[in-house]
Amino acid sequence: MKVLKLVLIIAGVVLIVLGLYNAFVPQEVLDIGPLEVSAKEGLSNQTLGMIGLGVLALVAGAYLKNRR
Repeated sequence: MKVLKLVLIIAGVVLIVLGLYNAFVPQEVLDIGPLEVSAKEGLSNQTLGMIGLGVLALVAGAYLKNRR
């Protein structure tokens, strides 16, 4: 159970960080010579889902009890 708890906590943190990264870091779309166009995607359904699953995994890992 300790391994599952650790995996859930790590997966939760990684999902939250990746979701926040995708939401707030502009992605380069087009780069032609001196012209550079970037787009900020914002909070899409996929990003919100990733953050939600990360929070759920983090909470599950934090409250998982050890069985003997």
